[in-house]
Amino acid sequence: MKLTIRIQEAEEGGWVGQVEEIPAVVDQGETIDELKVNLAEGVRFFFETQRILFENENHLSATRREELELA
Repeated sequence: MKLTIRIQEAEEGGWVGQVEEIPAVVDQGETIDELKVNLAEGVRFFFETQRILFENENHLSATRREELELA
């Protein structure tokens, strides 16, 4: 899966970015590389949180789970 990020210089220095496909994922970094690492962690955290919320709301903790890879 590839996602698109918007990057801009932060007024206080460094960089700030947001994932277009998941607008809730916003982060910053001293360098663009650090920003990308932070945004990737934010995406993982977002999906993990969504999975937990889905399972709790739908009582699906005992269901079978498999991975789906997007190309």
